[in-house]
Amino acid sequence: MDTITLRPFRPEDAPWLVERHGTLYAQDEGFDDSFAPLVARIVDDFIANHDPDRDQGWVAEADGRRLGSIFCVGLDETTAKLRLFLLVPEARGRGLGRRLIDTCMGFARDKGYLEMQLWTHESHRAACALYAATGWQLVDSKPVHSFGVDLVEQSWKITL
Repeated sequence: MDTITLRPFRPEDAPWLVERHGTLYAQDEGFDDSFAPLVARIVDDFIANHDPDRDQGWVAEADGRRLGSIFCVGLDETTAKLRLFLLVPEARGRGLGRRLIDTCMGFARDKGYLEMQLWTHESHRAACALYAATGWQLVDSKPVHSFGVDLVEQSWKITL
């Protein structure tokens, strides 16, 4: 893989982002077809309502191929939410996840957010390990049945 660049999310990335989330989560986690529509709603909301001065999405690319994504979306004046963090399998284990998280958190700091939150599932072990390694704290964990499977839903936060 040649040089990986991070560029701002563009609306034409939306179909890829929705498809990759739906396909990879079905393959890796057994999620049903209710997950991709949730991702589509999140992406559509971002496109329609984001504040470019306070919200940003990034897409990682190499040789014109999309490899991952991450978003920073304001919840209120002091809190941002990390969303839509994804790496395709061939991009994992190369430090790109850390780079995406660092970029997202740096943006949040630069925009004056004091803390960040995220929602995930315990089964995303590599992502959860990365959150912990970058200073995030697990603040809530509960069993749920979502997307056709039994999961442990987690909430994390970090003070910036």
